Amino acid sequence: MNAISEMITQRISGAAAGQLAQRLGVSESTAQTAVQLAVPLILAALARNAAKPQGAQELHQAVASDHDGSILDQLSSYLGNPQAANGSGILGHVLGGQRPVVENNLAQATGLNQNSAGSLLETLAPLVMGAVGREQQQNGLDPDGLSQMLAQEQQAEAATNPGLMGTLSSMLDSNRDGNVADDLSRMAGGFFK
Repeated sequence: MNAISEMITQRISGAAAGQLAQRLGVSESTAQTAVQLAVPLILAALARNAAKPQGAQELHQAVASDHDGSILDQLSSYLGNPQAANGSGILGHVLGGQRPVVENNLAQATGLNQNSAGSLLETLAPLVMGAVGREQQQNGLDPDGLSQMLAQEQQAEAATNPGLMGTLSSMLDSNRDGNVADDLSRMAGGFFK
């Protein structure tokens, strides 16, 4: 598991996992399993978007201005009112028009219904951005460094869990042509505008 995924999944345990499970209407173990798939999914989409210089610049600016990582230190409070962090807006930028397809694929992979999958992604997106922001701030990353860090996180995930990365690729490959780059470039058209 990569550092950002670990940072989030370690925090979503115990009471936080119970709080999230209650919100989603699922068991705690189902919620934790879904988190373990959804966080790398969001990171994969961010990494692909940030692979282009403009996407990296836009992500760097968004993270620097709005996502310092403090959300991770206020997790219980945040989980009580996740709508306050605009996870839907983040997903709109990261996934664009592919969001319903990604939600449906996540639902099928985790056993959640599509509404719960969407709610989970909306809840996790600000946490992922906060974790990315913390890494950017602690390591003094510029846009290129941020892009490289996200690519390294994705490579680490692929090395430790290749099956998961195959699942993520299929979730992001909405037109099933075996190439997620075309799907993500369509999504990136609205990235952080």
